[in-house]
Formats: sequence, C-alpha cells, structure tokens
Amino acid sequence: MTTATDISQLSTEELQARVRALKKELNAVILAHYYTLPEIQQVADVVGDSLALARAAQKNTADVIVFAGVYFMAETAKILNPGKLVLMPDADAGCPLADSCPEDEFRAFREANPDAIAITYINSTAAIKALSDITCTSSNAEHILSQIPQGQRIIFGPDRNLGAWLAKRSGRDMLIWQGYCYVHDAFTETCMVQAMAMHPGAELIAHPECREEVLRHASFVGSTQALLDYTQKSPSNSFIVATEPGIIYEMQLRSPGKTFIPAPKDPANPRSICRQMKLNTLDRLYLAMVNRQPEITVEENLREAALKPITRMLEMSA
Repeated sequence: MTTATDISQLSTEELQARVRALKKELNAVILAHYYTLPEIQQVADVVGDSLALARAAQKNTADVIVFAGVYFMAETAKILNPGKLVLMPDADAGCPLADSCPEDEFRAFREANPDAIAITYINSTAAIKALSDITCTSSNAEHILSQIPQGQRIIFGPDRNLGAWLAKRSGRDMLIWQGYCYVHDAFTETCMVQAMAMHPGAELIAHPECREEVLRHASFVGSTQALLDYTQKSPSNSFIVATEPGIIYEMQLRSPGKTFIPAPKDPANPRSICRQMKLNTLDRLYLAMVNRQPEITVEENLREAALKPITRMLEMSA
C-alpha cells in the first residue's frame, strides 16, 4: 500500500500528473465540488455544485468515481451507481449539517405529520433520504416546490435558513427542520454591513444557507452555481461573496478582471471555511486512487430506498 510518506517529496505538479495517469488506468472520473482546493479542481473532470455533481454521477460512463467533496456527495454517487467503485480522498470529510438530522428523530417527525411530504436537501445522509419523498438542492429547490400542489403540507430539512428562504420565496407554509450549515450561519449582519461600508462599490451576494439577516442585504441570493453565473453576467466589477470561499477560485478564473472579496466572518464565530471540504487534499486524492480506498458502500435496501427521492429530484429538475 502506498502511504503519505512515499509521496511526501513529490511536487504538486508531479502529483497531478500521477493523478491524471491513474484516471486513464482506472477509467475513472473525478468529481469535485467548488469548495475544494484549487489543486483538486485542476485535475477534476467535473467541478460543480451538488446538483451538477449528482447529474454527473448519474450520467458518467467511468468504472470508478472519485468524489472530492463531503461524505453525503460520495454516498449519493454510490446510490446512483451501485456497480461502480466509488472512492473519496478522506472518509472523515463529513457534513455537520447532514449530521444535525438524526434518523430516529426525523422518522418521528415524519410520523407526527403523516399528511406532509418530505422534501429533503441533498445535504443529508442516505438514511434521511430514504425517509423522504423528494431530494432537492439549493439550485432546484424553488423549481421543485413550484410543482407541489398548493395546500399540500411540506416538511423541509435539514437546513433551517434555506427552508426559511424558500418559504418566503414560495409563500408556502412549511414544517422546517432546525439544522444549519456552520459555514454559512457564521456570517452575521454586523459583519456584512461593515464589509459593505469598507467596499462601497461591491455587490453583496449570498447563498440561501445564510441567515435571513444577511440575505436581506444581498443584491443577489442563489445557489453556488447561481452565484458563479451571476458574477459573470453582472456589470459590477467587485463582489462580497457570502458563501464558502472555495468558489472564488472558479469565479476568478471566469472573470479575471473582477474582484472577489470573501465575506468576513464574526470573530466570535470564525468558521466560514468548510474544514471538511478542505480534507480533500491532492495527496489524499492520489492515495485513494492508487490504494482503491476509502471505498464508499451503501447497504442495498437502504440504497434502493434512498434512490427514489434522488430519482424524483432528477426527473423534476429536467
């Protein structure tokens, strides 16, 4: 087995070359989230948000999927591809938002509201997806909600900030699970107002996982992909970006003449970087490919149950 010590003297460029060679040898596809490190994004075949990566996981023809993201993303890829080897650089790259919704508690919540359908954010475990009717992402949640009949009671989870934003946008009365993303919840109104004062020509743009107090100051609110697209189309030349700052790498690539300012974090709660995403390092990516582990597995009965709401999401998003 190759170890970190064996490759400790390799440069970034040498490791990237080895990764690209291994991709061909394994007939592998590397999927990476926008929040991963630039050197990971540079070797990925697809870089995207959760919806784009779910679609890529569904449609690829590779024998091996290497998922640089957090655990629920690789788990979703395995649910969609039971016959393929799915690897991720670090199996400890979890998602505290997903973990904030325990299976037993969510089951009880559903049983207490039997007439409600559950639309569950993709940032959830396979067990929670299996208890849900439809999965969604921040990119397609509004579109999916628009297809649900008026009067139908809706459970939404696990992100309370995204749920509140969707309820406000859609006018729907939803039962919202009270989880949150620590990265986005760390942004505060006070810090945003200060940043806007320091950069008076910059537009504040924000992900809907941020608190409502932050969103009300934003000139644009949208998913990771929507934020990226907006910065390309907007006539503005500078932006304060209230989401995980990993996206700024791609924003700068697409708009090299523009300025992107990571939204400041509250000094009392300095956690606006996703530590779990940053566990996806280039050396761990290479070791996962050369050693064929950590491998992601999902028990078949659970996989079949979780596949149903994911399939409905992809069908309703077409």
